Amino acid sequence: MEMVGSMDGNICALLSAHQSIGVPQPLKLFGSPELKKKYLPRCAAGAISAFALTEPHAGSDPASLSTTAEPSEDGKHFILNGEKLWCTNGTLAELLVVMARNPKTKKISAFIVETAWEGVTIQHRCRFMGLKALANAVITFNNVKVPRDNIIGDEGKGLKIALVTLNTGRLTLPAASAGGAKRSLEILRHWCNERNQWGVPVGKHEAIGHQLADMAATTWAMDSVSDLCSQMADRGGYDIRLEAAAAKEWNTVRGWELIDRTLQIRGGRGYETEKSLKERGEFPAPVERVMRDCRINLIFEGSSEIMHLFMAREAVDKHLQVAGAMINPKSTIADKMKAMPGILGYYSKWYPPLWLKGLTAPFAFADWGRLAPQLRFIERSCRRLARNTFHGMAIYQAKMERKQAFLFRAVDIVMELFAMAATVSRTRALLDAKDADAQKAVELTELFCANSRMKIERLFEDLWTNNDAIKNKVAGQVLKYEHKWMEEGIIDIGVTNDAIRPKAIMDLRKKEAAEEPRLAAAS
Repeated sequence: MEMVGSMDGNICALLSAHQSIGVPQPLKLFGSPELKKKYLPRCAAGAISAFALTEPHAGSDPASLSTTAEPSEDGKHFILNGEKLWCTNGTLAELLVVMARNPKTKKISAFIVETAWEGVTIQHRCRFMGLKALANAVITFNNVKVPRDNIIGDEGKGLKIALVTLNTGRLTLPAASAGGAKRSLEILRHWCNERNQWGVPVGKHEAIGHQLADMAATTWAMDSVSDLCSQMADRGGYDIRLEAAAAKEWNTVRGWELIDRTLQIRGGRGYETEKSLKERGEFPAPVERVMRDCRINLIFEGSSEIMHLFMAREAVDKHLQVAGAMINPKSTIADKMKAMPGILGYYSKWYPPLWLKGLTAPFAFADWGRLAPQLRFIERSCRRLARNTFHGMAIYQAKMERKQAFLFRAVDIVMELFAMAATVSRTRALLDAKDADAQKAVELTELFCANSRMKIERLFEDLWTNNDAIKNKVAGQVLKYEHKWMEEGIIDIGVTNDAIRPKAIMDLRKKEAAEEPRLAAAS
């Protein structure tokens, strides 16, 4: 995926959707021997598959999907009805993994559905800002008869299958992003040597040279993060939910930053299409196309905001288990008093070491040589973050789940520390193997860690010193139309005029309004 990602995002998306979240992966992990024998040979022979989860009103919250699979009267089939949105490979696929809910039990199951079956209809091919060759579809199911044997895993376990499959599926994006970063660095290395400005190559100017240095260090870190997570997935035995989410989020954001910087440094030639460059005799560097194509990576496989929320929830989950009674607004005085001994017992053992371990920290990791200071910083910052998260829980209590700015900063610290750890450990492996490039890796690692340490220190400071309150106030004012006065002077395109909005949008709005009480109760 890294190799393909260095060349074309469309093929990346096709392969990722097919092999990571399409039929092969969930079938390999959860399918019956009979189902594997039926479909895996077809996949190996070239049958393209897709993953049908997202719906017009159910995106990153799969639990709210409304596609139904009702058992037939003879008990041998399920009758599938519903609509799926943004199915990558949808217009090409022979096979689909479809998530649907039994309307009686409310449980979600994963079904293998063949697109040739009666009632399966490709309604629309979606078009996007980038990935112009992406075979993405809206697919409807109208009384589709699905054999009961085509359930992947156990009935009602579809949500678990989807989430486990997405863990591995997310790892294709860090790899592809690392490949794209290497391509960006290669393009700029040539450009900054060949392009002269004021008598010297542009790379010799400090303003550009520093950016090249940071890009090289970041690319090395991205490759290390992807490599670490891929090895953990291949070895098995790890719960990689957090690592996969962190790798996906951190690498895709860095990849976007790097291609944006590449376009800026190449100037007009970065903005010009590769076709136009070729037609007038210049090297057709695909910077403009790559920028359009890679922007979706911050949304694919769970948006950046959803990744932050997921990791934030994991970060405070243990505190909620231990001290949930103290911060739950529904807890009575009796409930809190009953929970107090357990809370005090847990935190009396957990909290002091977060300070006391600092006494031995200066002597830790002595055998890591030049890399030891980075590991000491990582260890020290982990304890510091644990303390800050605990302090946040103590101060905000039940309001903590709404303090997303605080939690997102904590997650950003976690991801930066994770990237540092991956980079340091990979560099150590090169040193131990006496690799010819090991010392060069040390230099890249030291630069990357120096940059990360500065970023982490800023994030720690921002946890407690910020302008969150005024942002919350202004956001509320915008939502209440109090700043509509500022929008005067633009041409009305009907954004707020229901009379001329597309019927599909209006129908969706009505459906969401009808679903709101049920979703609120489920939450």
